Amino acid sequence: MSGIEREITLDTRHIAKHLPDTPQMQRLLQREGFAHVFNDEATMLRVAQAIIENGEFTGIIRNHERYGLYFASTIGYRIDINGSQIPLHYGEIKVTGDRYHVIPRTRPSQ
Repeated sequence: MSGIEREITLDTRHIAKHLPDTPQMQRLLQREGFAHVFNDEATMLRVAQAIIENGEFTGIIRNHERYGLYFASTIGYRIDINGSQIPLHYGEIKVTGDRYHVIPRTRPSQ
């Protein structure tokens, strides 16, 4: 089965940390040493919709349902504290209850 077959709502608390050049992304970069960032908000919303419609359930990892999907084109990048960037082609939705947030990643969570 693919896609998410129930109503879920975007948790807006997590949007800014996955968008380029926001204070929340900068804070995450300083705290973790890296951040996973979408190209822009429109890409994030497109990725979320694609995963909701066609994503594969990858399991319950660290108490969150996870769904993911690979994309042919780059959806974002992983930026390191030193400024280096790695292009990202995998999108993941983390579901908690009826809320979700979407993350660009290098691969599915383990």
